[in-house]
Amino acid sequence: MTEPNKLYILWTNDNFITSEKMVFMYGINAKKQNWWKDVTIIIWGATAKLVSENATIQNLIKEAQSEGVHISACRACADQLGVTEILDDLNIEVIYWGQPLTQILKDNEKLITI
Repeated sequence: MTEPNKLYILWTNDNFITSEKMVFMYGINAKKQNWWKDVTIIIWGATAKLVSENATIQNLIKEAQSEGVHISACRACADQLGVTEILDDLNIEVIYWGQPLTQILKDNEKLITI
């Protein structure tokens, strides 16, 4: 049996310090240091608004993307908060995450929820 090598970070906490010092610090280093082969940060809820408004967070997203971290956002949240176009402009994948998240949980994939 092979060791799991894919990590998902479900990011729902819009606290700036938590975002900077956990989500991006760990997410970027996990990819850069090869702790995980694949790292995906999922923007969900209030974090979509934070991303749309905060230049520092936008720069952290660009850094993460440049390291190979996949960034994706919940389309339902982005649409309801009116930020879908901004997320698209930041090259963030915007999809409906309900079913994929359910599958991640059912498959016992590695998921950190922040």
